[in-house]
Amino acid sequence: MGVAVVGTDSLSERAAKMRESLQKSQTIADSVVTILGSFDHRLSVLETAMRPTQIRTHSVRKAHENIDKTSKAAEVLLAQFDLYRQAETKILRGPHEDLESYLEAIEQLRNNIKFFSSKKGFKSSDGVLNNANTLLSKAISKLEDEFKQLLLSYSKPVEPDRLFDCLPNSLRPSSGSPGHQGDASGKSPSNHHSEQHKSNLENAVYTPPALIPPRILPLLHDLAQQMVQAGHHQQLLKIYRDTRSSVLEESLRKLGVEKLSKDDVQKMQWEVLEAKIGNWIHFMRIAVKLLFAGERVVCDQIFEGFDSLADQCFSEVTASSVSVLLSFGDAIAKSKRSPEKLFVLLDMYEIMRELHSEIEMKFKGKACSEIRESAFGLTKRLAQTAQETFGDFEEAVEKDATKTAVSDGTVHPLTSYVINYVKFLFDYQSTLKQLFQEFDNKDGTSSQLASVTTRIMQALQTNLDGKSKQYKDIALTHLFLMNNIHYMVRSVRRSEAKDLLGDDWVQRHRRIVQQNANSYKRSAWSKILQCLSIQGLASSGGGSSMGGDGGNSSGASRALIKERFRTFNMQFEELHQKQSQWTVPDSELRESLRLAVAEVLLPAYRSFVKRFGPMVESGKNPQKYIRYTAEDLERMLGEFFEGKNLNEPRR
Repeated sequence: MGVAVVGTDSLSERAAKMRESLQKSQTIADSVVTILGSFDHRLSVLETAMRPTQIRTHSVRKAHENIDKTSKAAEVLLAQFDLYRQAETKILRGPHEDLESYLEAIEQLRNNIKFFSSKKGFKSSDGVLNNANTLLSKAISKLEDEFKQLLLSYSKPVEPDRLFDCLPNSLRPSSGSPGHQGDASGKSPSNHHSEQHKSNLENAVYTPPALIPPRILPLLHDLAQQMVQAGHHQQLLKIYRDTRSSVLEESLRKLGVEKLSKDDVQKMQWEVLEAKIGNWIHFMRIAVKLLFAGERVVCDQIFEGFDSLADQCFSEVTASSVSVLLSFGDAIAKSKRSPEKLFVLLDMYEIMRELHSEIEMKFKGKACSEIRESAFGLTKRLAQTAQETFGDFEEAVEKDATKTAVSDGTVHPLTSYVINYVKFLFDYQSTLKQLFQEFDNKDGTSSQLASVTTRIMQALQTNLDGKSKQYKDIALTHLFLMNNIHYMVRSVRRSEAKDLLGDDWVQRHRRIVQQNANSYKRSAWSKILQCLSIQGLASSGGGSSMGGDGGNSSGASRALIKERFRTFNMQFEELHQKQSQWTVPDSELRESLRLAVAEVLLPAYRSFVKRFGPMVESGKNPQKYIRYTAEDLERMLGEFFEGKNLNEPRR
């Protein structure tokens, strides 16, 4: 600064001396003009003598013009020095009191530097430029501090309740479980994946929170702009990343997001893991649609006009948070496959598909390409694992070798498990359609689902056929198959599977149910019905109407009739004891089976008693042989297939 002042004083002295010299020259010129007037008649003689004086007069005039120019240049220089001093004063005060004035001072300083850079002929310009550049560097350094302080003071983690308020009503938590939406459980309710539910989600309005007050963003933008102009891109990026990334991570931590490794996932109990997956789905939605969306708004406004820098800042701020979220999804996709994981895999695949366009839009630009690829890669892996789990399930159903004995012939746990599994599949129809398309460009994904479902049903039937052969009693074999296939048919008829499998499938399997019911009747009751047959009762010789041996007109002996009644009683009691422990869980099927037995047994018994009862009743202890009336048998048939224990009293 001292050098500049000395230079200015020296210039003023030189200008004063030149003015004095000019005044003296003017006096001489005036005298010469007077002489020239007086001696006009001698002009021609003196012309030659005057020529040097004219030349000198011209030189003096030129010098005068140069002095004027120099004087004006000096005034411009002095004005620039004044502006420089004003800017310096504001900059030394710092940006905190009056940021707008501070930014104007920096802009003025840049103009000063530009001016003196163009005045390289001015001997003090190098000194002035050095001072100005040093001052500008200090000014930008203070700006960095101000940017950091301002960003830090307004960067606070977002509380979960505030995030929940930004969600559509249907996704807000219904209870105090942090991060857990009302219907986000592993066991999805039947309407959770309905088309209406999906449509509601797609049209739902999310309101990203203001992560930094809107009034502060323009100030941060102006500060960032000055830093970029000064070439401080990296410092700006570092300040923004270090401040915002930790705040974003803390917001997710408060929400309930945990950093879990593949080993952590593998060691978890299924129930715990299932709950964490439900939470993860909710966290992904909140992170992408609210937190990352809000961060994108902040980035775009602060770095407006610097798109590539905005993309890079956004990428570096979100990278760690995205990694934590995606690594959990990746651990699930790469974990050991099991049938129960299929539906959570489909849930996870579904949320990644839902967020696809949002991720593409928010994580735009080259700087975010790695994050985009990681997210879309997870979507592919989830689809791949889900499809492989599908194949595993079909194979597991066919080869299931569980020794769980169903001694009463009821519906096997495998049957109810598989049917529930298939019914759940239909809640995911549109998701499965997308999943099939991931690996197959053909149309007709509905037929693919029908094909998969048919194969699973056939695998179940094959397995049940194998299990039915474990029974020693052939009647129980048929009862078991009747129960299980009836359960399959009834479940299909009451679900969307009917439309996919078709009426032919239903009718064909209803016939199988009926065939097994008929086979049960034959195998369980043909032997006892033989006791009520007249075959084998006629004696070899003829006889009178009522002979002394107790015979009757049919030729049957009383002893043979007694033996038939005794055998019938013994066999019926054995059937009653055994088959009242067997189970037909469907009440309608149970009643129809009892009725089918009664329609064959009771008429035959009544006929036999009517025809041969008098022979026994006329002898000793008739109640020993005719132990039951037809009504007794009917009542006892009503106790069949109830799954009673031996010690249970009769109903």
